[in-house]
Amino acid sequence: MTPATPSPAAPLEVTDEDNAATAKLGTPKGTESRSPGRLAWTRFKRDRTGVISAFVVIFFFVVGILAPLIAKLYGKDPYTTYGMNIPGLLNEFNFPIKANGGISSDFWFGIEPQLGRDVFTFLLYGIRNSLLIATAAALLTTLLGVVVGISAGYLGGKTDYFVGRVIDILLAFPQTLFFIAFWPVVLAIFVSPEENTPVWLTVTSLILVMTAFGWASIARLLRGEVLALREREFVEAAKITGASPARIIFKELLPNLWTPILIQATLLLPAYVTAEAGLAFVGVGLTDPTPDWGVMIQNGAKFYQDDITFMLFPGLTMVIFVVAFNLLGDSVRDALDPKTKR
Repeated sequence: MTPATPSPAAPLEVTDEDNAATAKLGTPKGTESRSPGRLAWTRFKRDRTGVISAFVVIFFFVVGILAPLIAKLYGKDPYTTYGMNIPGLLNEFNFPIKANGGISSDFWFGIEPQLGRDVFTFLLYGIRNSLLIATAAALLTTLLGVVVGISAGYLGGKTDYFVGRVIDILLAFPQTLFFIAFWPVVLAIFVSPEENTPVWLTVTSLILVMTAFGWASIARLLRGEVLALREREFVEAAKITGASPARIIFKELLPNLWTPILIQATLLLPAYVTAEAGLAFVGVGLTDPTPDWGVMIQNGAKFYQDDITFMLFPGLTMVIFVVAFNLLGDSVRDALDPKTKR
């Protein structure tokens, strides 16, 4: 007896709705085509440390920008000698009568010994001035380093050799010693020794000196990146089509260099904050009575054995800002280049 052969099944009719449902189920959520910037932003938002650090950094910048408004609402300024003008704030040794540096409802962070200036408003303006100098120096350093590094890497030849030797020389010398050595020279060009140096000239000179000695590291990094990129196929194709060097640099090379540029920029700013404060501490740069983080630490160092409060607030705020910005830089690096994440 021959077994019955099953009849072939009728073909299934696939509708447009079925195709749409299959496509929807077959595409994992979140794998839609997105730009590298959006992917980096998504990775950054998932990094809790980076988000918290970003809020801390933004808070410091907002405080610095709004320092005059906050001081006005607070009702005090960083220059008035309240301890000398108001009886009962300083004792016969010109130290605050109240404990912890004279902290009270009227003076939230206390008052300075001897002059009796308000510590809170002095710190506000100190943050403002320090961030202004460090941000301007970091931006100019990044810009100069990008221009020199890309130009040297793309042009090559004698230009690359000359720039490379200049970079080697700058990286061979300790920057802090050069700041201290060149500072009197820079000021002597514009101001005679008998005159007081204007604050604007001090700030401008600090920014220029930091920029002059700080661009070498980022230029060296970008030079190496460009040397590798200029041999790639898309650059050769652009040359064959007759693209100008400027177009190749801005349209082909620069878009591939944003990651190292942003990473280096985020590392420069906290380094310049500490460098500027260190220079002010040793008497190079901003000096008293101009508010500054380094000036506050310098003044607090004179009295820390009697009361550490005067070093606590500027030192603690600087540590918080620098640590937060360094953590932010690490998070930005990991978001832009996940392969570097440890």
